[in-house]
Amino acid sequence: MPMEFINQNILLISLVVVSGLSLLWPAFARPSGNSVSPGAATQLINREDAHIVDVRDAEEFAGGHLPDAINIPAGKLAERVAELEKFKDKPLIVCCAAGMRSSKACGELKKHGFEKLYNLAGGVDAWVGAGYPIKKAGKKK
Repeated sequence: MPMEFINQNILLISLVVVSGLSLLWPAFARPSGNSVSPGAATQLINREDAHIVDVRDAEEFAGGHLPDAINIPAGKLAERVAELEKFKDKPLIVCCAAGMRSSKACGELKKHGFEKLYNLAGGVDAWVGAGYPIKKAGKKK
């Protein structure tokens, strides 16, 4: 009887298993670097002279970015890491649109000896959602 139920409802069972795994995934996926809120990131910038590395593509960056952010797309980070060497002893806040690419970028930077790494939780979307300013086409918004 149980095998018959499984055979008749394999799609439904698969959907339940996949849904359950996707709900549990965040508990197992540990981001590299410390995760900071937009408010905590602002404190790091003001109090500890943190620098911001935006790992989105140039087009996304041009559409709006955190003030004074350095744009190094995630795909080019390994080859351009030397540009960040002068900031190795300072906190680095890494951001992207929502926080996924920046988490991976923190892992990459850690491999290159950076230790004071912070991933902007929620990325630029959370920054804008919190009402913080962004720069767009050379102007503050």
